[in-house]
Amino acid sequence: MPLTNHRRALRRAKDVLRIEAEAIQRLIPRVGAAFEDALRLLLACKGRVVVTGMGKAGLIGQKLSATLASTGTPSLWVHPAEAIHGDVGRVTKDDCLIALSNSGQTEELTQLLPVIKQIGARLIALTGNCSSILAQHSDVVLDVSVKREACTLNLAPTASTTAMLAMGDALAVVVAELKGFKERDFALFHPGGQLGRRLLLRVRDLMRTGRDNPIVRETALVKDVLFAITRARAGSAAVTDGRGQLTGIFTDGDLRRHLDVTPNLTHLPVGCVMTCRPKTIDAERLAVEALRLLREHRIDELVVVDGARRPVGLLDVQDLLKAGF
Repeated sequence: MPLTNHRRALRRAKDVLRIEAEAIQRLIPRVGAAFEDALRLLLACKGRVVVTGMGKAGLIGQKLSATLASTGTPSLWVHPAEAIHGDVGRVTKDDCLIALSNSGQTEELTQLLPVIKQIGARLIALTGNCSSILAQHSDVVLDVSVKREACTLNLAPTASTTAMLAMGDALAVVVAELKGFKERDFALFHPGGQLGRRLLLRVRDLMRTGRDNPIVRETALVKDVLFAITRARAGSAAVTDGRGQLTGIFTDGDLRRHLDVTPNLTHLPVGCVMTCRPKTIDAERLAVEALRLLREHRIDELVVVDGARRPVGLLDVQDLLKAGF
């Protein structure tokens, strides 16, 4: 359907955002004793945080459960309609239940309340009606009421679900911080994401070895070193002494620096033109540490060495880029 009044449509969209922003702003003064009580219950929970809710509030609850789980608080989502037909068996006395309902009178939720009490789980309500049945049977009530919905009819859950979402995020984030949840913990639960790669991958996971890791003796001629680098499709070669210990590195940069100033370059021993004391790293170090070294020293390659300073691998900046760094 074509827009007949663009300006009116844009004004209405801005009104929706203002109404929802106001709904969140009104939550701030309500964060007090009840919020602290909710935090205590969540921190003391020996089981899992079970989240439930019907309709749009239920969808917000699914997001809350996912946020809790990904930030170090074991959580599961239970649909209230399924719960009253057997799924409430997933709830134990060691669990803490978070129920979301704007009205606090949702039939499927109110039918659950006696069972939850009998099981012995603690109950936190996120509701817009602090006098509701849900509120009366909860251990802690968090007021997420709104002045009005953003919907023109004041019926469709819009501002109210935004308020639930924001309050749920506040709970999850503060609980995570109080538990000492760190970046490394987050990466553990997100191994497929960029952060997981950054924090979990080690140099040994990315370094080039075997044929892809050219290693030459100090006595090797530069022309032969260049052939070795080309065969490996690398940007450098590690240079070793007679005992196999690293003494230097020969890179594309070394070649360019000597090409115009060193006569008969290709027939010289590489030990005469290599870079001595190159930057190295251990295979067990984190890949993110290797990236820091490359950036700090403005180089493209790191030689990976073992405890006896023997080269065991090569890490190129391109390897880190391919891994998503």
